[in-house]
Amino acid sequence: MEIKVLESDKKRLKFELIGKTHTLANVLSKELWNDKDVAVAGYTVEHPEISNAIMIVETNKGSPKKALASALSRLSKKNKEFLALVKKLK
Repeated sequence: MEIKVLESDKKRLKFELIGKTHTLANVLSKELWNDKDVAVAGYTVEHPEISNAIMIVETNKGSPKKALASALSRLSKKNKEFLALVKKLK
C-alpha cells in the first residue's frame, strides 16, 4: 500500500490511500475517533472504481501523525486478537 501526503501541518494531515477505498479508510476513521485529542477524522471516495480514499485527521492537541500511528497500532492489536479467536475455532 502507498500513502501520498497531500497536506501536513502541526494539527492537520490530509493523505491519499493509493489503491484503497472504503474498507481501510472506514475502520481507520472510526478508530481515530476513539482518541480524545482527535477533532476531525474522516475520508472521501469520489468513485470507488476510479478513486482512492482521501483521509483527513485534525487534532486539538498533539500531532495528527502520532494520532494516526496510535490508531493503526490499536487496530493491529485488535486484528491479532481476532485472528487468535478465529484460530481457536478450528
